[in-house]
Amino acid sequence: MQLGMVGLGKMGANMTRRLLKGRHTVVVTDLSTEAVNAAVEEGAIGAASLSDLISKLSTPRAVWAMVPAGDPTETTIAELAELMEPGDIIIDGGNSFYKNAQRHAHALHEKGLHFIDVGTSGGVWGIKEGYSMMIGGEESIVEHLRPIFETLAPAPDKGWGYVGPSGAGHFVKMVHNGIEYGMMQAFAEGFSIMKHKDEFNLDLAEVSRIWQHGSVVRSWLLDLVKDAFDQDQGFESVAAYVPDSGEGRWTVFEAIDLNVAAPVITLALQQRIASREDGYTNKLLSVMRNQFGGHAIKQQDKKE
Repeated sequence: MQLGMVGLGKMGANMTRRLLKGRHTVVVTDLSTEAVNAAVEEGAIGAASLSDLISKLSTPRAVWAMVPAGDPTETTIAELAELMEPGDIIIDGGNSFYKNAQRHAHALHEKGLHFIDVGTSGGVWGIKEGYSMMIGGEESIVEHLRPIFETLAPAPDKGWGYVGPSGAGHFVKMVHNGIEYGMMQAFAEGFSIMKHKDEFNLDLAEVSRIWQHGSVVRSWLLDLVKDAFDQDQGFESVAAYVPDSGEGRWTVFEAIDLNVAAPVITLALQQRIASREDGYTNKLLSVMRNQFGGHAIKQQDKKE
């Protein structure tokens, strides 16, 4: 099957490689000429621009946008909409907000274009393990694209599926990432407790190895933790700064809108936000304890 791929970051490039191995024809374009050239060396057809990419695809065209959420996605979809013809398909595989996907689907429908939102999970491991894909949009169009999804998935019948109308794919992926926040936070807290139990001098790599088999908490995430501990258990060179890419926030906002309690996901998000503070909040807490109770204030070490 033929597919256009817009965006050759790590994930887009790896998806292209997996599609090429599955003997699909992939036409690629990216802001980076080097990324396009690398994909061409592996068998893709290069395009210098979106219009060039469209000209190299036969109708009905299918173009997968794998670019960052926000303005890059908005711009890409708007430009594709002007270049494509009725019956063509635009696929958004990035981490877009589901309400934006609904808006895009409605606007593109007015032009006779089809829009599919694909919540995609798998990260840098997808090239080897396959991608988990949660797909929203017109079910008949999803069925038309089945060969693409079967190739990208861990197996033709595993790890992907149609979840509902436009926006549903990104919505499910949003909640997926919110759950991920909570799972990561629980592992981080548990191992931190063990790290601080000096009297046992626990080998965290060994603990994680034991948990990998038979334990209720065994998981791919635990496997990645084990790999990290095999390299370093102190993480002295790692800054205590944890970003978030938006999905956790959106999940929390949605929980509030739906009156659904989500304390674990919410606190996991708050911990990430707290990691980026300059410490002022905690400094003020210490000052308040001193003011009302005379509690000692720990002085910050002076920098050299």
